Amino acid sequence: MEKSKNIETLAIHGGQHPDPTTGAVMPPIYQTSTYVQEYPGKHKGFEYSRSQNPTRFALERAIASLEGGEYGAAFGSGLAAIDCLLKFLKPGDEIVACNDLYGGTYRLFTKVFSDYGLKFTFVDMSDESWADALGANTKMVWMETPTNPMLNVLDIAAVSAKAKAAGAMMVVDNTFATPYLQRPLDLGADVVMHSGTKYLGGHSDVVLGLLATADKDIAEKMYFIQNASGAILGPMDSFIALRGIKTLHVRMDRHCENGAAVAHFLDAHPAVGQVFWPGLEGHNGHEVAKRQMKKFGGMVSFTVKDEGFEKTAEVVSALKVFTLAESLGGVESLAGHPASMTHASIPKEEREKVGVMDNLIRLSVGIEHVDDLLADLEQALDK
Repeated sequence: MEKSKNIETLAIHGGQHPDPTTGAVMPPIYQTSTYVQEYPGKHKGFEYSRSQNPTRFALERAIASLEGGEYGAAFGSGLAAIDCLLKFLKPGDEIVACNDLYGGTYRLFTKVFSDYGLKFTFVDMSDESWADALGANTKMVWMETPTNPMLNVLDIAAVSAKAKAAGAMMVVDNTFATPYLQRPLDLGADVVMHSGTKYLGGHSDVVLGLLATADKDIAEKMYFIQNASGAILGPMDSFIALRGIKTLHVRMDRHCENGAAVAHFLDAHPAVGQVFWPGLEGHNGHEVAKRQMKKFGGMVSFTVKDEGFEKTAEVVSALKVFTLAESLGGVESLAGHPASMTHASIPKEEREKVGVMDNLIRLSVGIEHVDDLLADLEQALDK
């Protein structure tokens, strides 16, 4: 296929080709651990499935294509992908990260890798003074945008420029936006990370992590660690993820459409305090979002006016179409309580500094009929 720059075409064809043996349109599931060799060291490019697997390779080519990179790597979870990048570093190296980020990332940073001599500094990257945290030992800058769960939008190009000037690797977690809405490599990032469990898989039926880069040196180290540490994605999960990616653009359009309707509904509801969604004109990152994102996404967070946990718990428990559950990005709408679920590993004092209060609810707006979603929120809030 002639190379396309259109994300809708790349989602279906990017990095893909018919199976060379059978002509199968979808990559077969190569459910094998090992491969025959004609002579010691003489084989068809595949020796052992931790190191090489055709189904996983097809997924890795797909994410590289979608993100505008040259190299992709697939892992057993998003955290396994992050783990790979942190293993680029050595004791004494410093990482500057945004202060509003996924609780699992925070836990991996502070409870695991800090014990191995890595130093983490958390800053507000929407404030230009964040760069004051950069130092001679800063080797990596870590950003989520939009952030989880406060939906802050950070300027990828501006932050990347400062990171590169300091000689640090720039990593962007693009899970919330997906490459359909923004492509960080085009804006100056060195590596893009995804929890592919979310929008890329899109159906709440697979757990995986993905990395993409255009830098050959980074890729070589990434592949070495992927193989040496062994946290690879299996062929069945690779196939499921590939199938999900092919409808990414169709699903994301509906996620964004429904997300907009939900955000505006909540913004006008008397029982709601604040609404966090980049598409609202009053959102502090609205102008940046307009500049670097195609649309504003299907993630919406909001606070219940009654600031107590009990009332907030009543609201999420009363939802019928939205399901109270961890995760996000699937076709079904999910509701979560970050303070007690996804961000429970962050100390209360730290999470409250960035707005993760006991009355915050995070919605992953699915692709159901919007009228049913609005009616569900209305009945839960009016109880």
